[in-house]
Amino acid sequence: MNKLVFVIMALVASVMLAESLTCNQCSVGLVGLCLKPSTIVCTTNTSSCFTGKGTFPSVPLFSGFNSQGCLENVLCNNSTNTILLGATFTTTTLCCNTTQCNPVTFSGASSVKLTVSTAIGAALVASMWSCMLN
Repeated sequence: MNKLVFVIMALVASVMLAESLTCNQCSVGLVGLCLKPSTIVCTTNTSSCFTGKGTFPSVPLFSGFNSQGCLENVLCNNSTNTILLGATFTTTTLCCNTTQCNPVTFSGASSVKLTVSTAIGAALVASMWSCMLN
């Protein structure tokens, strides 16, 4: 009986893994380069692969931050603006639903999930750069 339960559990696990979505992952990237690329298996059926981009529109020469991975569908295909230390920071997410459909690129696909220190540091750099250009 125990063997039968184990076999059933193994089959269910195999089916779940077969239906899981595998995405390219980049926790933090800068100017289009992923610092540590990898892959990730999404853990929920309501997730999609995403590519995110975070930029400072006031600094057009800076191509921004990027991240990739799994994201809940309700957060997909959005663009938001935030003010960080007086500078506008724009984040955009684009999602897709097939295995590794978010290719790692060198064109500046950027971040949605930044640590607070990274975001503040980027805002300081953008503010200083903006002052230097004016």
